Amino acid sequence: MLRSLRVRNIAIAENVAVEFGPGLNVITGETGAGKSILVGALALLLGERADRTLIRTGEESASVEAVLEPADCPAVDALLDELGLPRCEDGQLVIRRTVRASGSGQAFVNDSPVTVQALRQLGEQLVDMHGPHEHQSLFRPSTQLAILDAFSCAEPERAAYQEIYQRIRELEQQRAELTTDPEGLQREMEWLDQAIREIESVDPKPGEEEQLAEEHRVVGSAQRILELAGECATWLTDGDAAAYSSLVRVQRALDELARLWPTAVDWRAEALRLTAGVQELALSISREASRIEADPGRLEWLSRRLADYQRLHRKYGATVQDILQTLERSRQRLEELRGRGERLAEIQAELERLQKELWAAGERLRSRRVTGATELAEAVTGELEFLGFGGAAFSVRLEPTDPQADGMDRVEFMFAPNVGEESRPLRAIASSGEISRLMLAIKAVVAEQDRVPILVFDEIDANLGGTMAHSVGLELAGVAHRRQVLCITHLPQVAAHGDHHYAVRKVVRDGRTYTEVARLDERARIEELARMLGGPDSVTALAHAADLLQRARRARSRPRN
Repeated sequence: MLRSLRVRNIAIAENVAVEFGPGLNVITGETGAGKSILVGALALLLGERADRTLIRTGEESASVEAVLEPADCPAVDALLDELGLPRCEDGQLVIRRTVRASGSGQAFVNDSPVTVQALRQLGEQLVDMHGPHEHQSLFRPSTQLAILDAFSCAEPERAAYQEIYQRIRELEQQRAELTTDPEGLQREMEWLDQAIREIESVDPKPGEEEQLAEEHRVVGSAQRILELAGECATWLTDGDAAAYSSLVRVQRALDELARLWPTAVDWRAEALRLTAGVQELALSISREASRIEADPGRLEWLSRRLADYQRLHRKYGATVQDILQTLERSRQRLEELRGRGERLAEIQAELERLQKELWAAGERLRSRRVTGATELAEAVTGELEFLGFGGAAFSVRLEPTDPQADGMDRVEFMFAPNVGEESRPLRAIASSGEISRLMLAIKAVVAEQDRVPILVFDEIDANLGGTMAHSVGLELAGVAHRRQVLCITHLPQVAAHGDHHYAVRKVVRDGRTYTEVARLDERARIEELARMLGGPDSVTALAHAADLLQRARRARSRPRN
């Protein structure tokens, strides 16, 4: 459910915060007070296009923040994982969005930046919004089919069908790749064969390149290394001026000094250590230097080998591991292409088998839909009668089609608002009042199967009279038993059915206009209903409002026939 909504600097809403409750939340107020600002702000959080003109005059930015408590946290967490976003913490989902006058903007989900497309994906799972002129989604065949499948509990059959359909598409793609552009396939085979032979001729091995590079550096500098090693040996041990000779003389002097001065004993030991160390260092340098050969032939071989590695890197990968992976993939792909005749035969046989399975799965799905279509039509027609469409008829027309991603059926919701009239597709309905009530009737019927937990109706009661308004309010309250519902309404008969009532008012302070939203207690609610009835200062209107509220509560407590 939507726990809270905060709006800053959108139109006349400078800083508005609303805490919503479960069930039916009704929002009322004078025209222009800012009711639709709340719905528009929520739409922004759900990925609606940002309009910079809505930023409050004199401000540089506007922002919206919502705290939601998803009823199905695991499902929401799964989508968040897919989008690379943090999961809900303590069962809450926090969405923020900022719009700036400069044109830039930001959106966050659980304090992590997110794209507008990701907001739309979340919105589709969390909130279903309906306005007086925004029912296009109900006109789309894909939406109608989704409603029918949800009502018919056909998701298992649909999922089974789609799994087979997707496998068929994959195999058809493979077949196309193996049969399309034979010249291109031949060129690909030639390239693969050349790549394999080139890599195999070099036979790269992990770690070898580094060893070769190190040896190349040494062999390439062998002459200089030997010269320097010789100089070191000379200065360390050869000749009277060598370090070793000097240390021997120091050692002799310290021997005599130690006999005369006890303090020199430690110095003599240190001199012994240094003398031995110089001798060992000289031997080590000579020993290692003797292993180095300035072999031009070896240097040339090393250069060629390293050049081979560099050529492979340029063509097949930045690392030896990448090159070896390219080799393995190339071998597999070449084997596939060389055996494509056999593979084509396998694909064709598999496609023929899957086509039969797809047809059977499609028939099972159609059977479920046919049964559901009849039941959905009866249920929606019953709700329409309750909503004032006496004699109206709702039906679901199913026609077979070629296999598609969602089945082998074309669906069309049909509606005849009056007795004796021919049923027409929903898209042909011109009256917003008719389509609004039809939408409500469908939502009431599929609410048990509908997974979207929050429904928002913006003036769905447009163009309705008082008697029908009571029925609409009662219907909204019924839907709100299973889903949280937010409803903007101008009709007191609808507002009286709310579990929570919010009044939106426009006030002027210091020459500026502001929107305020107040959650109404019992007395304030009666006064608001009286205002909506046309007489806030009238004792009669207040009494009528109180009676309206009581009658709505009694109606909600009675079971419907």
